[in-house]
Amino acid sequence: MKEEQSSIPKHKIARAATIAGAGAKIGINYLSRKGKEVLGRDAEQAKEDFHEQTAADTYQVFSKLKGGPLKVAQMLSLDQNIMPPQYVDQFSKAQYSAPPLSYPLVVRTFKREFQKGPKELFETFTDKAVAGASIGQVHRATKEGKTYAVKVQYPGVAESLHNDLQMVKPFALKLFNLDSETLEPYLAEVEERVTEETDYRLEVQRSLDLAAKTAHLSNVNFPNYYPEQSGDKVIVMDWVEGLHLDQFAQTSASQEQRDIIGQALWDFYDFQIHELNCFHADPHAGNFIVKEGQLWVIDFGCVKQLQRQFYLDYFAIMDEGVRASDESFLALLRGLNLLRTQDSERETNKILPLIRESIELLSRPFQQRDEEFFDFGDTAYLAEIAAFGERAREDKELQKMQGGRGNAEALYLNRAYFGLYNLLGQLRAKVRTQMPAFIREQETQRVSEVSV
Repeated sequence: MKEEQSSIPKHKIARAATIAGAGAKIGINYLSRKGKEVLGRDAEQAKEDFHEQTAADTYQVFSKLKGGPLKVAQMLSLDQNIMPPQYVDQFSKAQYSAPPLSYPLVVRTFKREFQKGPKELFETFTDKAVAGASIGQVHRATKEGKTYAVKVQYPGVAESLHNDLQMVKPFALKLFNLDSETLEPYLAEVEERVTEETDYRLEVQRSLDLAAKTAHLSNVNFPNYYPEQSGDKVIVMDWVEGLHLDQFAQTSASQEQRDIIGQALWDFYDFQIHELNCFHADPHAGNFIVKEGQLWVIDFGCVKQLQRQFYLDYFAIMDEGVRASDESFLALLRGLNLLRTQDSERETNKILPLIRESIELLSRPFQQRDEEFFDFGDTAYLAEIAAFGERAREDKELQKMQGGRGNAEALYLNRAYFGLYNLLGQLRAKVRTQMPAFIREQETQRVSEVSV
């Protein structure tokens, strides 16, 4: 764990000053980059150095503020189409290794919640957090022979969320060369989801509900939650001893073991997205533990419910029959706001081939038939995704056309698949995949009609 924080800036002015300080650091980094270029240094290396230093400075500030800024960092770190890799590397630290708060602040939260300190409620309680993320941190506790994971919310996260996101907006616009229309849906979705994440009673309820609905899946397990011991800012659940998913991926585990965990992870998301239309929307390694060859899901803080019609339209674009019909395909793209009625012919001709390429690329794992497996250990595939993202990010003309496209409903769904593919890539897993059931049914119907 990182060095502990003894306080979090709480007041709007203090938090604004902290973000302004980060802006000043970025200005200094930018001047340094330009100075190196003037002196004849390699321009590409100067740019790389700028991103490296700026990413570290930005993460340091966001991690100090916690809450909304750190959640934005965590979310953006899963979408490599938005930012250079230096930011992805730094911001991914927000997943479960953010600097924790000091013990006195934890005691203060407990006394507000339960009128008792943690060591009055448990026989043992670690003074130092064992994990820290954007909304809260986890301590290990014991009582009557049982070991618990106790998640404690950072003070002031919920209250400062809206103002934080408004202050982060101009900062992010400049830093990542985004336009307001592109970033605004991210901020709106982050605010809605993080508002839910700060409701720990809702999280316990969702955890119990989704765990029950997905408990039938092979090799997928969940800790027990204890609503009667939890509160508005504290969640108590069973402690699960094991390796976080990224740690497991770095071990000498056999291909068979990797495939079992990878299949469990794929099935977990596949069932929730395609059967429940309600899914765990925070697919980072810190939320999953591997224990005795089984996958454990240990956090349901971020959950996304999809509107049924949006779900059908979103996945229908993977249907080869739909893509074969220009009229149907274009209608779907306009319904999803990927194409707009006001687009010029030039804009349509620029964007449409890229949409087709991205659909083919990102839906490739779904194209397996019968008992075939998709190999996420194929580094060429993930490299192809990264290269596509880099091309899109560096295309200035495309960036000007991107503003306001897409449906906000898709943000966390895209995030789920980016995160899922990334985790499966780390595992180098081979998994059995298939198209969503409604697409398979449509394909069967078309074949039947042709036969008749």
